[in-house]
Amino acid sequence: MKAAEAPWLNREVSRRMAERLQVIKLQPATVIQWAAWLGGSQDDLAQAYPQARQVWVDLDESRAPQAGFMDKLLRRNLPHQVRPELVEPGAAELLWANMCLHGSSQLPALLMAWHRSLAVDGFLMFSCLGPDSFVELRPLYAQQAWGEPAPPWIDMHDIGDELVQAGFADPVMDQELLTLTWTSPESLLADLRSLGGNVSPSRFAGLRGRAWKQRLVQALEGLRGADGLLRARVELIYGHAFKPVPRARLAAETAVSLDDMRAMVRKQGPR
Repeated sequence: MKAAEAPWLNREVSRRMAERLQVIKLQPATVIQWAAWLGGSQDDLAQAYPQARQVWVDLDESRAPQAGFMDKLLRRNLPHQVRPELVEPGAAELLWANMCLHGSSQLPALLMAWHRSLAVDGFLMFSCLGPDSFVELRPLYAQQAWGEPAPPWIDMHDIGDELVQAGFADPVMDQELLTLTWTSPESLLADLRSLGGNVSPSRFAGLRGRAWKQRLVQALEGLRGADGLLRARVELIYGHAFKPVPRARLAAETAVSLDDMRAMVRKQGPR
């Protein structure tokens, strides 16, 4: 059964990331929301850029908006929805990717797709989980020989390096740690499922049974503090970067795409 809305944590991260738009002077004519339904940023971006054309890119076509949500959207401009491979080069001045980067196993390819989708001088804003997220589960799983509870998420400094390799300029990375609390192991597990579950390549390959789940619930009780609440930390990584004017790499023979050549000519202006 599909969720009626994006995970609550994603919506909270979107709100925090939207506050950072105040430092960006550029007013985009077109905004791409990458993994839009999962990101849950529709209201935040509509408020920040009410006149902008909204384009939704979703990796999973089954994540279609629910009827009630569409009724709400019809009172505003309906967003255009497109698959990633059909986004036109240079289509937007802002590419917004909330809480989706950590789900990609092909980071360089993803960043190249984002770079291609942006217009020259356009900017990228994204957020994702960092490697210190849910670290409390790792020793718990290790004690039970259950493998890894989460994939080895990427450090923010490494993401910054990958942004430069993909052609972005002036990447700025930031992070914050949140401590989340739950009243029961079942509510903790429900939140983990809503965030996508365990996508670690080294996770247990088969299905788990009821006995295993009961052992997991009992093990999670070890996270309960003196106040009776279970606790786990989440590391949130935020980043933004710009797409600069392309520069031709000089060699004995240099090839420049037509799109890059047009961008360089427009930037230089008449002489």
